[in-house]
Amino acid sequence: MVIAHADWSAHPRKRWMAVARGSDDALEVSRPCEVGPPATLLQRLAARGDGPLVIGFDFPLGVPLAYAERAGVKSFRELLARAGKGELARFFEPAETPDEISIARPFYPRRPGGTRRRQLVDALGLTGFEELLRRCDRATSGRGAAAALFWTLGGQQVGRAAISGWRDVLQPALADPETDIALWPFDGEFDALITDHRIVVAETYPREAALQVGLGAPGGSWSKRSQRDRAGKAPQLLRYAERVGLTIDPALRGDLEDGFGAGATGEDKFDATLGLLLIAGVLAGRCPPGTPPPGEIRRIEGWILGQTYPSTGEVG
Repeated sequence: MVIAHADWSAHPRKRWMAVARGSDDALEVSRPCEVGPPATLLQRLAARGDGPLVIGFDFPLGVPLAYAERAGVKSFRELLARAGKGELARFFEPAETPDEISIARPFYPRRPGGTRRRQLVDALGLTGFEELLRRCDRATSGRGAAAALFWTLGGQQVGRAAISGWRDVLQPALADPETDIALWPFDGEFDALITDHRIVVAETYPREAALQVGLGAPGGSWSKRSQRDRAGKAPQLLRYAERVGLTIDPALRGDLEDGFGAGATGEDKFDATLGLLLIAGVLAGRCPPGTPPPGEIRRIEGWILGQTYPSTGEVG
């Protein structure tokens, strides 16, 4: 079996992944490495073992229901098959000006300067920015709201990572008849997908993973951007890894205790490892995957792995 988690970015040099290999009860985690060519990522990882590959990405899988209704999209799978083609040929190109925003070109803006979120809301025919949030993006009692999918401005934006992930990773894999890939939760229950498919892809969110692993939400008493704070979480992460049956490579142990260094990629490597621990926790039964009920959320919006449904203390 292979489990992996990729901390994704629109910038290739900021894409790092943590990988664990072995039998179900003896998985060893190695130190994070660069992702490499995205179009072959899933196939390369699957080739590392002869069992299933379970991989998480921290970019959204799914679209807001309000957008899907206006686009006439019945499922996220359908949108992935159509995006970048035909009437959605410019879907992956962020609009440069408000008049370029449309259902067929929903990402905005291409660059900063004179842009407002209201421009995106109005152009898509929505009543408020909250309609650009999926149910799983909303604030909970444990963390604030995640970023809206189609807004591509600011340090917390996820739109450009989603563009890259959907276009460069998922579309090539889904188009390959030799690649047996399932998307959770769109294709079924988490445990069943692992049994029935060679590759299972799920969405993660570092802030949610930090909660589930027991670190508490970053941004309060600690910051993922601080090497010192990351190093301070090493004992908790190592204990969690032991509880879910993971063996930590000595090099990775050193990275954890050092906070992954003072370089610009330290937070990326930390998030890659954090996400992998979450996946291992779900596989070990320590926390449920958080599968939403059948219907529009599961078909269109998707869900964040490990997040309780409905979210306890959900706001909004």
